[in-house]
Amino acid sequence: QVQLVESGGGLVQAGGSLRLSCAASGLTFSSYVMGWFRQAPGKEREILAAISWSGSSTRYVDSVKGRFTISRDNAKNTVYLQMNSLKPEDTAVYSCAAKSSPISSWSSGYEYWGQGTQVTVSS
Repeated sequence: QVQLVESGGGLVQAGGSLRLSCAASGLTFSSYVMGWFRQAPGKEREILAAISWSGSSTRYVDSVKGRFTISRDNAKNTVYLQMNSLKPEDTAVYSCAAKSSPISSWSSGYEYWGQGTQVTVSS
């Protein structure tokens, strides 16, 4: 079965950096658009970034543009989220997701989800 397993979360001070990883198995990874989402307590889940099958195209929500970078290594079946200049409002559970439809509809249509990893940014 398909598994997406996130890692790399933790506690970091404001202004710091973290790199999240999402290891995929049970699917043809290079055929899936990958996305990163987050959900803060009491808030709805929000899309942060997405990357195309080959990695040649990326999309970002405005709140993380210039601070977060999504990338992927198809040889390792892994997608990454490099997060810099972290703010307390970035505190949330971060999850990766996979979809087989094109990146043009990058904010929806995800078929598989990971369990998430907690990121806490202290002020």
